[in-house]
Amino acid sequence: MSQSIPADAGPLLSVRDITKTYGARVGCEDVSFDVWPGEVVAIVGESGSGKTTLLNCISTRLAPTSGTISYAMRDGTMRDLASLGEAERRLLMRTDWGFVHQHASDGLRMRVSAGANVGERLMAVGDRNYGEIRATATDWLGRVEIAADRIDDQPVAFSGGMRQRLQIARNLVTRPRLVFMDEPTGGLDVSVQARLLDLIRTLVSEMGLSVVIVTHDLAVARLLSQRMIVMKAGRIIEHGLTDRVLDDPHHAYTQLLVASIPES
Repeated sequence: MSQSIPADAGPLLSVRDITKTYGARVGCEDVSFDVWPGEVVAIVGESGSGKTTLLNCISTRLAPTSGTISYAMRDGTMRDLASLGEAERRLLMRTDWGFVHQHASDGLRMRVSAGANVGERLMAVGDRNYGEIRATATDWLGRVEIAADRIDDQPVAFSGGMRQRLQIARNLVTRPRLVFMDEPTGGLDVSVQARLLDLIRTLVSEMGLSVVIVTHDLAVARLLSQRMIVMKAGRIIEHGLTDRVLDDPHHAYTQLLVASIPES
């Protein structure tokens, strides 16, 4: 099912009543929210809250048990993602969407060069000129603070922070409109986290990206997002503007999360 809509008339992504169960266990239940063009939405909660299950459902990596997820395609139609064929879904994931994994090795081809990791995404949108692909890859490595002379090195030779920055370049080179991020700073040293977060914030702003980011770190959510969704036991228990939720949390669970943030 699809309907014509002006590109700026509504949300980019619309999630309605999404439930995912694993037998008797609930991953997430009756989750609804929208993501608007240029908006960064953080989904927060403790381990087991359902936030990663939700992210995998809305990015089509996991089929929900019930509910609908609709996306505003570039041609101006709002499509139910369940109606997409496999080829359409794969094309969307390679071009209009990005997915930044917590472990960069899950989002990179570790035994091909850094340049090839970026170039593969360009080839997915039809680029075939080797010189142009290499030049664009070099430019993007520079944008994510990786030296041009590392273009032929494999990611296995990179540090954790460099791998994550390469994964970001690989995702953003096709100028997607929506990027999903799953704990993108998890497992990195504090100084490396700070540098990566600054880079993400800059690129998101420059490119006008919409982002859905899953994190357990409320400081990350405050830095990157305009709006926050708090999950507990698979359900949304609080949502609103990020500063409002963090400065004036209404739900007791959110208050507990906020109280656990170390004093800076």
